[in-house]
Amino acid sequence: MKKRFLSIVLASTVALGAFGLTACGNKDAAQSQDKKKIVIGATPQPHSEILEKVKPILKEKGYDLEVKIFNDYVIPNTAVEEGDLDANFFQHVPYLEQFNKEKGTHLAYVAKVHLEPMGVYSDKIKDLKELKDGTTIAVPNDPTNEARALRLLEKEGIAKFKEGELITKLDITENPKNIKIEELEAAQLPTTLKDVDAAVINTNYALPAGLNPTKDALAIEEKDSPYANVIAVKEENKDKPYIKALAEAINSPEIKKFIEENYKGSIIPSF
Repeated sequence: MKKRFLSIVLASTVALGAFGLTACGNKDAAQSQDKKKIVIGATPQPHSEILEKVKPILKEKGYDLEVKIFNDYVIPNTAVEEGDLDANFFQHVPYLEQFNKEKGTHLAYVAKVHLEPMGVYSDKIKDLKELKDGTTIAVPNDPTNEARALRLLEKEGIAKFKEGELITKLDITENPKNIKIEELEAAQLPTTLKDVDAAVINTNYALPAGLNPTKDALAIEEKDSPYANVIAVKEENKDKPYIKALAEAINSPEIKKFIEENYKGSIIPSF
């Protein structure tokens, strides 16, 4: 009887210990779904500026936001994929989808934030009608932004291109002014204005160079463009509490008001 009693006590102790470990494990697992410090990568303008306004909103929700600045369209994505960043804010959906396809990454967007209308700029002419025969126009060299730039040139009647989403300079079908397309890194385009006749520049690189899309662009994308900039995360993390908090904060009325009042149409809210 004594031996039987001891066996029951030992069994109960082991069971309680196992329950305690399981309970602790579940608690740790739940806690791992959330974190109180969010590290996000962004290009300087307007992304990092917007994120600075997001910080106090997240702070009220119990989260600290650390913003790391990049002048690159590749590293912020690979850093999210590898877990060095929790999120990034610099790209539009077509670029994100193409990046996943080419690099084998597993990124998803959780919030559309704003549209940066791509514009055509020049230091040499004041109107696109002044473009001469054999003129050189620089465009971004990444697939989605090059296609986007070429479609803008097409809309302005400068050249025509074949149908399709990802077109390049090799896809010109009509070129009445014999324009030459020069493909360059997007970040370099503002500095090339002195060397080319015109350049199609992303707003996040135009603004730091002192170029205002609504005032300085000779042509600009329409407001219904599909290229809204998004918050991107690793797909497996998109439903975690800290990511949801980030998405809610950046889509808040306060941020919409900031974008509208601060950028005055050069950047347009997408929510």
